[in-house]
Amino acid sequence: MTVKDREIFSSLTAVPPVVVRLDGRAFHTLTAELRLEKPYDTRFNEAMCRVCEMIVGDSGLEPDFAYTFSDEISIFFSTLPFSGRVEKIDSVAASYAAAAFGLTMGLSKPASFDSRIVMLSGEPSVIAEYFSWRQKEAWRNHMNAYCQHALITEGMTPQKAAKVLNGAKSAAMHEMMHERGINLSKTPAWQRRGTIIFREEYVKTGYNPIEKVEVQTARRRISRDEDLPLFSEPEGVNYLQNLIGKGKDRAAKNR
Repeated sequence: MTVKDREIFSSLTAVPPVVVRLDGRAFHTLTAELRLEKPYDTRFNEAMCRVCEMIVGDSGLEPDFAYTFSDEISIFFSTLPFSGRVEKIDSVAASYAAAAFGLTMGLSKPASFDSRIVMLSGEPSVIAEYFSWRQKEAWRNHMNAYCQHALITEGMTPQKAAKVLNGAKSAAMHEMMHERGINLSKTPAWQRRGTIIFREEYVKTGYNPIEKVEVQTARRRISRDEDLPLFSEPEGVNYLQNLIGKGKDRAAKNR
């Protein structure tokens, strides 16, 4: 056995479509040090969305789109970079996200993300199942964030608040916040359902001074959608398929 043979996972490859899911490591400590607003901090959310924009548009990874909520990012690939090599995809995605987050937030200390690859299939229902699962987690995170903040504001310790909310039903948490004048179904959509960042084509109208005529040119830009449908519903399934279709069309043009 050579030293090269000891790189035991170097030849492990994935077959698309896949999701690369990134999670902020020890971000609860980081957010406390940054003194972020509770239950949601718009600066932090903007930073996570900006990281997604950089991953989709500038990283060279060429994913179809990214979905984010809290300190989590799911990156969808219908085609894979690095010939599908798992170690390389995971390490590059996590390191790039950490660097982008640090730059965006202006951190004086390092931040890190862990990374994993989730193998899916081309079936729309399977892809929608994954994103519905993460979107439901966004909703649970949203309810817990509001309720925990309310209890702590009223004088409860974070540990006691977490114990009170452990295992609490959705209806009970809704009622708890309703009694405090907040309807959890009317909070900003990005808090409840997350945000999608994707690349889209648009037509730019310009002027040709030589021929003295208007000309239209196809351009690409990174866009953000903070008003998402429920991925568990037919509208959400169609929404995802449309994004994936755009990604496949772009990949075909680049061949």
